[in-house]
Amino acid sequence: MTKKRLWITRRLSDATLDRAKRDYDVVINYDDTPGTAADLIAASADFDAIIPCHSELFSPEVVAQFSDRLQIVANHSVGVDHCDLPALEGRKIVVTNTPDVLSDATAELAMLLMLGAARHAVAGDRIVRTGSWDSWSPAFMVGKQVTGARLGIVGMGRVGRAFAAKARGFDMEIHYFNRSELPPHQAQSAIYHDSVESLLEVADFLSLHCPATPETLDLMNVDRFARLPTGAVIVNTARGALVDEDALMAALDSGQVAAAGLDCFKIEPGGNPALAKYDNIFMLPHIGSATRTTRDAMGFRALDNLDEFFAGKIPKDTL
Repeated sequence: MTKKRLWITRRLSDATLDRAKRDYDVVINYDDTPGTAADLIAASADFDAIIPCHSELFSPEVVAQFSDRLQIVANHSVGVDHCDLPALEGRKIVVTNTPDVLSDATAELAMLLMLGAARHAVAGDRIVRTGSWDSWSPAFMVGKQVTGARLGIVGMGRVGRAFAAKARGFDMEIHYFNRSELPPHQAQSAIYHDSVESLLEVADFLSLHCPATPETLDLMNVDRFARLPTGAVIVNTARGALVDEDALMAALDSGQVAAAGLDCFKIEPGGNPALAKYDNIFMLPHIGSATRTTRDAMGFRALDNLDEFFAGKIPKDTL
C-alpha cells in the first residue's frame, strides 16, 4: 500500500520523527523554522496530511487557497487558535489536537512561575549572580506566602485541574471560574464562581488556563486587575492574548499586583521588551509543555490521530 504523504512543519521529538518515517512518506522541516502562508498553500497540493505547531497560521485567506488534496491537520498542540476552524471545515479538512498529555507539564510550569513570582526569584537570582549580595536583614526580599492562600483559576479544564491538584499540596484554597460548574469528582471541593469578577475578588493568586478566543481577548484588563486583592500575584501559562500587557504594567507600578509569572506574551517569539525592566515579573519563553516525556506524548498523540483517520475512523481528538 502506498504510504500517505505527511509534512511535519517543525523539528519534533526524535521518537515522533522515527515513528512518522516508519509509517508515512514524510517530509520534515529540520531547519525548524515556522511554515509561512506560501509554505502551507504549497503543502496542500503536495501532502495528504500536515502536523503543524502553533507557529503555523491557518487563516481564512490561506485556507481559501488550499488544493483539495490535503485531508487532515493534526496539530502538535492543544490550543488551536492558530487555526480558523470554520474555514478548514468548509474545505472538509479534519482538524485534531493533542489534549491530556501536556496537562501535568504545563501545570508544573505554572507552579514554578507562581512560586518564583511570589518569592522574588528574578531579583534574587540577579543579586547573587552579579555578586551584589552583600547584606541581609529581616526586611530583605520579603515575598508573598503561597501556603494557605486563596488561588483563583480561570478555566478549569485539564490543565486547570492539574494545577489545582498540585496547589492543594500547598494547602491552597481553590476557587475557579469555568463556563460551567464541574461535577464534584472533578471539582474536588474547589469553590465555583459564576463570573470572572466574583473570582477575582478573592484571588490572592490568579492563574489563567483558558483558551484564547474573541471573548477572552484582554481578559485581564485595567478594570479586572483593579478587582484583585491588593498585592495579588498573576500567572499566565495559557495564551498571551488573555492579558493586556500595558494594564499589567500599570497594576505592577501601582502595587495593585505584586508580581507576575508569564510563559506567554502578545507577541511570540520575542515577548514584550517593556516587561524586562520589572524584576517582579518572572518570565519564560512559552515552554509549558517542554519536557521530553510530554513532547514524545504530544507527537505520538498527533500520529495516533493520523493513523485513526487514514484507517477510516474518526480521530478521538477531532475538533
